[in-house]
Order: sequence, then structure tokens, then C-alpha cells
Amino acid sequence: MTDRLYLRHSTDKQTDARQRHALAALLAAGAPAYEDPATSSRVLSLYRAGFKRLLDEAAVGDTIRIADAARLFRSVADIIALRPVLIRRGLHLRVESGLLSGIDLASDDTGTKMIVQILAAVLEFQRDMISENTREGVAAAEAAGKTLGRPAALDQGEVIELVEAYREGAAVKALARQYDIAPKTVRRVLDAAGARDVPDDLSTLLDGDDQDDAADGGRDQAAAADPVAVVDVPGLVAENLADVADGAVRQALDAGQTIRRGQGYSVRVTAPVSVHTAMIEHSAAALMQSPAGRKAHRIHSDRVAAARAHTA
Repeated sequence: MTDRLYLRHSTDKQTDARQRHALAALLAAGAPAYEDPATSSRVLSLYRAGFKRLLDEAAVGDTIRIADAARLFRSVADIIALRPVLIRRGLHLRVESGLLSGIDLASDDTGTKMIVQILAAVLEFQRDMISENTREGVAAAEAAGKTLGRPAALDQGEVIELVEAYREGAAVKALARQYDIAPKTVRRVLDAAGARDVPDDLSTLLDGDDQDDAADGGRDQAAAADPVAVVDVPGLVAENLADVADGAVRQALDAGQTIRRGQGYSVRVTAPVSVHTAMIEHSAAALMQSPAGRKAHRIHSDRVAAARAHTA
């Protein structure tokens, strides 16, 4: 029977130093460690790369040890999905410090099940309070006239116009002059929309800006079959896509515009229909774990379907 350590932190600005301190004795003893750095707690544990690797390597009787419960789960939906998997595989789950340190959270008895569900509800409430406080802080800053983050070079309408002009034959440098922005900004907008070709001769990419106009002569013949569409992606969907491996999806979300709606928000994304469809596919499994997730998935799917019909 082996102790297997699991560590996770939410962003690149955080570290796992505190977790390693709590697990120091086990690390010194050579216990294998599995990490999910910069991974949101909104990504269900069963979908995280590090934790999936732990499950693949664990054997019956092994114990998963975590510094605190929030490293592994922070919602009722997560622990409801996780516990049956651990029980079926004969694994144990223990927190290394605090009141829960003496409890096997993967035990199948009724009392443990109740304790774990109450704990998950508290952690979920804590996470939601953090999100609410963040939204209120942003709203207060905006109300005070503060600019948050780097201002966008183009508004959403200008992005659509730029992409359409490029598809109709306009060169990058000409577009840069027209919108009074740098050529690299034009390329970033086009790449986020999936509008640029990769040239057959990759050496043209090494020749600098002198080759831009020639490279711009090539056009993606599939553009008509994959038109650009604007879709408001529900905030919950966007959060579940934050760590997706699909580069096109991440670029599209990063270039999107956050739209506040009461207590919620959405991200207005301009991208090819294929990218919007990929967002649905990548987020579906995680969203199906909760009523709120299922609702967000349905709204998103309907919006993509409407956009696809409009561009057909």
C-alpha cells in the first residue's frame, strides 16, 4: 500500500509551498507526488491531468493524501462524482492537517458521506463568495473610473470589419495603417479568429515583415465553410474552458469581451464556427455535473446553433 500525494494551485501566481510544508514528512519519505499547477477548482478533479495520472497508477489499498480538502474538491458535484470512483478502486483519501485529519474521506459509511457533503457545500460557498467579492471589486473600480487591464485596440465591430476585410484580400500592413495599430496586433486578431493561413514554405515566417504582403496573398479556401461568428459564451462555460488544451479556443476566449449582466457575465467571442463548436465539445462533460452547468451548456449550444444558422 502506497501513499500518493496530490497538490494543486489555481493560478500561475500561486505556489504549492504551503501544501509541500504540510506534506513534508511524506515527501521526505519518497512518496510519489502528482500536481495540477494553475488549475481552477471549477475543473472537476476527475478531469485534471495530474489527478487522472494518480488514479491510473494507484492500486487497491493506496491512500491519496492532500494538504487540505480544497486542493482536491470545492463543490458538492465534484465530491459526488469523485467518491464512487475512489470506493470502487479501493482507495483511501486523507487530509493531512486540521479536524479532518483522522477521517478517511473515501469511506463508504453514512456518517462520512454526510460529513463530506457538508464540507463540500462549505467549500463551494467559500469559492462563490470569493468570486462575488471579486466581481464587486471590479464593479467598484469601474464605477470609480478606473481602467482594468490593457485597453482593447479595437472594439468588437472593428474586429469583425478587419477580419472580413482580410478575407476579401486586404493585406496586414494596409489594415494596420487603416486602423492605426501595429501589424502584430492585426496578426493577433486574425489568428484569434483563425483567419490566417500557415504558408507551405515555413521559411517565409523567418523573413520578417518584408514577407508579410506576399504571405497575405494566400487565403484559406475553407473560410466560406467555416465563417466567423459572434457568440456570447456564458461565464460558467468560459471558466470551464480556462485550462483547455485547445489553443484556438484559448486564443478566442482571451480576445473576447467580458459583458456584465447583473450578478453574472458572459464573454463575447468572435471566432470561426468550428471554434465555437469545439468550445461546446470541450466543456460538455464538466458542465453536465450540475444543474447550473447543464443550463449554461444548453444556453451556449443554442447560441452557437443560432450563429451557425445565421452565417449559413
